[in-house]
Amino acid sequence: MLRHLVFGFGLLSATMLSHAAFAGTAGTLQIIISKDKQSLTVYDGDTVVTTSKVSTGKAGHTTPSGIFSILEKRKYHESNIYSNAPMPWMQRLTWSGIALHEGVVPNYPASHGCIRMPGAFAKSLYQMTERGAHVLVTDAPVAPERVQSANLFLPRKPLPSGPLFPDVELRTSSIQGASKPVEVAMNVVPNNPAHPGVVTDAATATGAAEEQKAAPLRILITRRGERETLMDAQVLLQDLGFETGGADGFAGPLTRSAIAGFKRWKNLSLKGPLVTPEFLAALYESAGKPQPPAGQIMVRQNFEPLFEAPVGIKDPEIALGTHFFTVDELDRRAETAEWHGVTLPNELSAATMRRLGITVTDGPDTLGAARAIDRIEIPADLRDRIETLMTDGTSITINDEGLGPETGKGTDFVTVTRSQPKATEVEASIVKRRPVRQPQAAQSRRMIGLY
Repeated sequence: MLRHLVFGFGLLSATMLSHAAFAGTAGTLQIIISKDKQSLTVYDGDTVVTTSKVSTGKAGHTTPSGIFSILEKRKYHESNIYSNAPMPWMQRLTWSGIALHEGVVPNYPASHGCIRMPGAFAKSLYQMTERGAHVLVTDAPVAPERVQSANLFLPRKPLPSGPLFPDVELRTSSIQGASKPVEVAMNVVPNNPAHPGVVTDAATATGAAEEQKAAPLRILITRRGERETLMDAQVLLQDLGFETGGADGFAGPLTRSAIAGFKRWKNLSLKGPLVTPEFLAALYESAGKPQPPAGQIMVRQNFEPLFEAPVGIKDPEIALGTHFFTVDELDRRAETAEWHGVTLPNELSAATMRRLGITVTDGPDTLGAARAIDRIEIPADLRDRIETLMTDGTSITINDEGLGPETGKGTDFVTVTRSQPKATEVEASIVKRRPVRQPQAAQSRRMIGLY
């Protein structure tokens, strides 16, 4: 494809061409880093654009594996922990301190957690990417492959007039937990080509320009966890007349008082965990509602939550695995698109499996990305909403564990994966037990340094 040639030429001549020249297609780039190979590969779909050697975190400062995105870019940055160490062409992956940047690149892991790149490559990559570009860090190398499934989203033609689903209320997934419903609407742009009687080249150009400006969606499909369960319980308790202080998924004093009051009403034990299966069964029965399905879908755009809702998971006792999908070649008029998927190894602990009700790991990695997406049951109204809003670069993450600890305000969905410990890693952990003097700033902030 022509754009693949453009990307390759851009990386070879980055000193001659500006980043702005590539802004229209940078959103489909995907960066995959192998810690085993100490290598970085840039993909556009399943096509390799360029590669480079890198240096990741050394023993005791291991670079985390998982699914990240570029949160911030700075041409020059200094570490706020490690003696103001210079970090040119910095592209931040987590707010806790992991980044891509220029640095010394031996043939082995040598950093304090960041991903170092050779100087010329760091500059050219900086010029090719934009905020939100995905970065996957793995142990062994992985590569995106074309995925075809009737369950993957396909773009819908723009609506002819009026707002999108004006009467549908969806709750916020903000960490602050505002209790007001969130409503996502799309207004028809002037000269919308889908509007009856308006089919002109100018109208088509206007619609295409508006779509290019729209940021891609970030979608997480996971199992419902304690947060989602408590949010639903808060809503039902409020419907029954109990004061919970809002439906934010956090067990504050009002929520605890409301749950205790409901338990006393239903003669349930006040001992043990706050939310028990017996409490939930009685609550849904009293509210006259069926208990929700096992899954949850969450959607973000521009690092901000849009909406979330329950979804079904077939055979919920079987692990989903961890998978990542991206879409490009999106043609809204033809309602077609190309999806590519990657499966990342991710070891679930026995405690996590018990907490999530998983009894079977039907591996390896639960039989791949296509099988995982086929197990998700998405209501038609949610599918309509996503397919109307999706653009090139829209992504889907599927995992079992929900929101990772790095997911928060000003991020996309971050998934941190874990692999089986190797012998060398076990030996390194034994060595790590010896006291090591840390810089004072590192001790006080308890963060992984940008270095």
